Amino acid sequence: MPLHPTKKAIRALGVAESFRPSDKRSTLAGVVMRSDLLIDGFAFAEAEVGGEDATASVLRLFRRLHRDDVNLIILSGCIISRYNIIDVDEVAERTGLPVVCLTYKESAGLEGTIRSRFEDPETRVATYRRLRSRSPVLLATGHRVFLRCANIGDEDAKRVLDSFTLQGAVPEPVRVARLLAHARRATRT
Repeated sequence: MPLHPTKKAIRALGVAESFRPSDKRSTLAGVVMRSDLLIDGFAFAEAEVGGEDATASVLRLFRRLHRDDVNLIILSGCIISRYNIIDVDEVAERTGLPVVCLTYKESAGLEGTIRSRFEDPETRVATYRRLRSRSPVLLATGHRVFLRCANIGDEDAKRVLDSFTLQGAVPEPVRVARLLAHARRATRT
C-alpha cells in the first residue's frame, strides 16, 4: 500500500537507541505514533555495542509490535551503538515499508573512522558503502536534517517529517522513542 504523506491517519514507527560507553548492549525503543501525535504502541530490542546486528535488531523490534498498520519507519541515525550499521534498504525490503533515516549534522563520512577502529572492517565498510547518500532537507520548523530514504522520495519524506515535528529537528516518534530507550537502559543498571 503506497504512503500518502498528507493523509491524516498515517502511523510512523520512530526508532532510537540509548547506551553508555561501558555497555555491551544498547537499548533500542520503537514508538508507533499516529499523525495526530497520539502514541499507539511501543516495543524494545537490543543491539550489540560495536557489533553488526543493528539491522536485525530493528527488524526484531518491528516484528515485536505485531502491527500491520504502520505506514513508515523513521530511524534516528543508521550508524548506532559504536558503528553498528542499520541497512536502510534491507529494513525497507523486509518490512515492505518506506524508511527515513535521519541525521542531524553534516559529516564528511565515516569510512576512515570505521577502518581505523576495527581489526577486520571489510563487512562493516561494505554495509556502510551500501547506505544511500544523505540529502539535506529544511523542515518547516527551520531546522536542517539529513535524510537517507528507501521506498520514499525526499519531498514525501519531508512532508511526513513536517507533520510529526512540533519543534526543533527531531520528529515526535523519534523523540519519544529516545526518551523510552534512555528510561529502559537506566532501569537495567
